[in-house]
Amino acid sequence: MGKRGEKRERRSAILEPDAAGIDIGAEEIYVAVPPDRDEQATRRFSSFTCDLYALAEWLQCCRIRTVAMESTGVYWIPLFQILEESGFKVYLVNAHSLKTVPGRKSDVSDCEWIQYLHSVGLLKASFRPPEDICAVRTLWRHRGSLLQMAAEHTQHIQKSLSLMNLQIHHVLSDITGASGLAILDAILAGNRDPLCLAHRCNIRVKSPRETVAQALVGDYRPEHLFTLKQSLDGYRHYQKLIAELDDEIARLMHTLPNATEHPALIPKRTKRTAYQRMGNDPLFDLHSELYRIAGVDPTISRQ
Repeated sequence: MGKRGEKRERRSAILEPDAAGIDIGAEEIYVAVPPDRDEQATRRFSSFTCDLYALAEWLQCCRIRTVAMESTGVYWIPLFQILEESGFKVYLVNAHSLKTVPGRKSDVSDCEWIQYLHSVGLLKASFRPPEDICAVRTLWRHRGSLLQMAAEHTQHIQKSLSLMNLQIHHVLSDITGASGLAILDAILAGNRDPLCLAHRCNIRVKSPRETVAQALVGDYRPEHLFTLKQSLDGYRHYQKLIAELDDEIARLMHTLPNATEHPALIPKRTKRTAYQRMGNDPLFDLHSELYRIAGVDPTISRQ
């Protein structure tokens, strides 16, 4: 019987004896393996690609089969991919789940603590889609960044117009639409006649041409026209990049397998419901592609 106040250290059963833990930083990576696998059970590697491959080779020499690492920024992605290619089962762990596990000692390093938790089965892997889905997701996220950059140039266009007291946004719902771009091009080409500019609007514009002409009477100044031109050029540059990116996304999505057993059941749009690109929509029919890949209609909510 132990003495009063004596603390007994309780160790959980080892469920993953071939587990390693990795603490990832921007420049250094610390790796811990079970003490019986190497005389130096904890090692430090740099974040250079050659060292990442050396890390994977060392883990193979230590007979490691599964690895756990914390999802720190984007630093984990190159190592994660190399370890998966090397045949390891990789657990990507949310940082919050590591902090909520009690019992950590102050003299235990992060990689050793991750290795221990992984070996006793206390870590849950975050979901990471297959490689082909990751490729599409990377491009789709990049598309969002390009849209944001294009939107910033649209704001700069609006600012230049406002500084010249051109109230186009009061009569046109979208200054980067067909009518808005036609007017902007004419202004930059030297046209200052409000009525002539107003007649460049599409017939579907609801505002009367007289109202549009009144909005185009402004104080045209060279410095604001210069910033308007650069902002418009920047907007069109990003629209070109988005169009190129849409082509690449469509190409990758066509390579993904069908999730439905009956490809003929993929909804086809009739002439009445034909796909019409609006605003920031991609150049391809995203609805049909998602149905083909996921096997469900993303527009239908299922409780």
